[in-house]
Amino acid sequence: MSSAPPSGTASSRTAIRIEAPAPSSAQRLTSIDAYRGLVMFLMMAEVLSLSRVAEALPHSGFWQFLHHHQSHVSWIGCSLHDLIQPSFSFLVGTALSFSIASRIAKGQSFAQMFGHAVWRSLALIFLGIFLRSIGRKQTNFTFEDTLTQIGLGYTFLFLVGLRSTRVQWTSVALILLGYWAAFALYPLPASDFDTTKVGVPNDWPHELTGFAAHWNKNTNLAWAFDTWFLNLFPREKPFEFNGGGYATLSFIPTLGTMLLGLIAGGWLRSDGSPERKITRLAAAGGICLVLGWLLNATGVCPNVKRIWTPTWTIFSAGWCFLFLAAFYAIIDWKRSKGWAFPLVVIGMNSIAAYTMDWLFAGFIRNTLNTHLGADFFKAFGTACEPLFRGAAILLVLWLILYWMHRRKLFLKI
Repeated sequence: MSSAPPSGTASSRTAIRIEAPAPSSAQRLTSIDAYRGLVMFLMMAEVLSLSRVAEALPHSGFWQFLHHHQSHVSWIGCSLHDLIQPSFSFLVGTALSFSIASRIAKGQSFAQMFGHAVWRSLALIFLGIFLRSIGRKQTNFTFEDTLTQIGLGYTFLFLVGLRSTRVQWTSVALILLGYWAAFALYPLPASDFDTTKVGVPNDWPHELTGFAAHWNKNTNLAWAFDTWFLNLFPREKPFEFNGGGYATLSFIPTLGTMLLGLIAGGWLRSDGSPERKITRLAAAGGICLVLGWLLNATGVCPNVKRIWTPTWTIFSAGWCFLFLAAFYAIIDWKRSKGWAFPLVVIGMNSIAAYTMDWLFAGFIRNTLNTHLGADFFKAFGTACEPLFRGAAILLVLWLILYWMHRRKLFLKI
């Protein structure tokens, strides 16, 4: 947690020292809600189907650019869409810093806070599994999506959140170094290994060579773990590989992302001036971007979001620090808040937004087709039909969140 001097609040039932910050440090920041709102908006905006528009307009650089940033890169690299999950995870840590401060100020014991953390971890894991099981013949036990990844690491995040900033930085370093070493030590497949057996074409252009091959798709440590772990659960058919290369063990470096967000939250809660807070966030962002680029460029560790390499934790956190610095500077320092209200509506109800995107988007699409006609959006042109249909769905989703906001209905876990 913060390295601020303890105020004497401590639990005699546990060896963990709980440091109580000043009451003002638990104040909610609009910038955090707005940034979270942007992240959820980008996720919900998948209904705009920019890839279909780009496919219909192949010679338009503008639409190709938008398509790229609404898609995940194949392996190494980063698009705006790739920053959704790390931003959401980073902000979980940032928000937890404020939550712990608030709970301590209210006099909650370690046992109460720990119990809530464990409950929240389980709720996030099972909600993620539930959403991923929609439309399946049986429960789809998968642990690589955003909610389950956060849930798997959340209790550990809470425990580290009660410790000093030095312990938090040390935890980040140990997690990333340990995870890097585990991949580096895992043996490479034989030179004649048929990668098509694990869903990777022989001519796949993103195959890595040399030392970096330890982080190749579906021949790495995390893939090997999932071929054992996921087959412990009842499945429609045995698990052999994930088509996108995603893995359960990514929750470990994701915990590193959340811890960096926790540290950022501690900086925002500190008694320093807004200028100092912005400078620290921006400096951390710049350092992380440069370090992440160097680790990838030198071949020490590739920058792969799909398996959340340590380099990806560092590089993506760089963008998160910079986004948070920008939102804090504009909204909470310069007090320019009006423009961010649509984002705040989403950000203050992020779990509801996430769930609605999974459960309601298809229903809204069918309802629009029923009442407006399946050909209504063709009036905007064949190329732009999916864009305007998606915009209508997105508007309905936002209006539902606005209705909930007006009535102070917030879905919390």
